[in-house]
Amino acid sequence: MVRVPIPGDDGLDDRVPYLARLEATEREALLTLGREMRFAPRAELLREYEPSAHILLVLQGWTKVTAAAANGYVMLLALRGPGDIIGESASLTGRPRSATVTALEAVRAVVIDHDGFQKYLADHPEAMLKLLGLASDRSRAGDRRRLEFASLTVRERLAALLLELARTHGRRIPEGIELAVPLSKMELAGSIGASREMVQRLFKDLREREVIVTGRRTLIILRPDVLRRVGGSG
Repeated sequence: MVRVPIPGDDGLDDRVPYLARLEATEREALLTLGREMRFAPRAELLREYEPSAHILLVLQGWTKVTAAAANGYVMLLALRGPGDIIGESASLTGRPRSATVTALEAVRAVVIDHDGFQKYLADHPEAMLKLLGLASDRSRAGDRRRLEFASLTVRERLAALLLELARTHGRRIPEGIELAVPLSKMELAGSIGASREMVQRLFKDLREREVIVTGRRTLIILRPDVLRRVGGSG
């Protein structure tokens, strides 16, 4: 039996994963179509530009979704975790993968081939509508985020991103809030449209002000109140 976490009712529909949107019978029918696989940290689950052959349903662990520009700049597009579906866009359109998906930690997922997924959606029209609803929610969330970030400086965007990650992927520890997903400075830079060097300078300033503590792929927020002031939300 797969237990799918149901996020709290916080008004952020794009954060409700696909498996959590399905009825129990729909979810069971979908999961039984595939085979379970395990991926080591930093392993690639899907690769940009490759043809689509399957989709994945994440059961455990977190992944990052990235896309690379022609000049080599890599942008972090999203994080996907338990209950999320990945690779569905390419499966539905028949186009090559639009992004690379990489495990941030040990990941357990169910892999379903293209034909099986297509037949499932044909046999379960309500599940198809919920998939379209998920795509719409993700698109609106992306538009909202781009609009918000367009009016902010790089410093403000970094503060806003750290607060968002603390809210969605943070865990309380005695020192403060530790981000539960290991992201590098390059990945954080790609998420806010900045250079790695700029993020390093901003992190140095935040460390000196004792707002954050950083290590190798670890980050603890000591003073979220300062980040709220920097990000314009407090």
